[in-house]
Amino acid sequence: MKIALIGATGFIGSRLLTELTSRGHQITAIVRNPEKVPQGIGVTAKTGDVYDKDGLAALLAGHDAVISAVHFSASDPTTLLAAVKQSGVKRYLVVGGAGSLEVAPGLKLFDTPEFPAIYLGEARKGGAFLDLLKGESGLDWTFLSPSAVIAPGERTGQFRLGKDQLLADGTGQSRISAEDYAIALVDELEKPAHVRQRFTVGY
Repeated sequence: MKIALIGATGFIGSRLLTELTSRGHQITAIVRNPEKVPQGIGVTAKTGDVYDKDGLAALLAGHDAVISAVHFSASDPTTLLAAVKQSGVKRYLVVGGAGSLEVAPGLKLFDTPEFPAIYLGEARKGGAFLDLLKGESGLDWTFLSPSAVIAPGERTGQFRLGKDQLLADGTGQSRISAEDYAIALVDELEKPAHVRQRFTVGY
């Protein structure tokens, strides 16, 4: 497929770029600094500004899907959604956060006392973006939340999927490697199973 990847040099974006190219997809890597995009077969780097609706829409047009891997605090969800819709691309996948996942009925992770204050602003903006998507009928969107801890690690392909509840392993740890997160998102891209839904991935 032809995929527009916004934020292709970031922590998650770079793993997505690797996973997508390894499966033979054609990628337009949309970033602020195109010289930082690794050269590879099927990768075209383009300079893009997530706050420039018209310019971003022009870069996205003609692709089979758009993947957004930018920080919520470094973008505006309304502008992003408007650009995707203006581009004519229907499939939109968003790298989400864990904060809006439920840890108990009606209790989100970012509302617990243990949630680190340093991440609270980003987490709440991610939750607001998800709420915005839930009211969006013009796009076939998907929002993938990681586990509470996402870090560099192994590409194992061994993980579980969930919906709106935080996943934890037998020891109570909620974690996923960035490499396995990328597998889960690209799997969803290739075989959509959570259209207009949020889902999560963890061990």
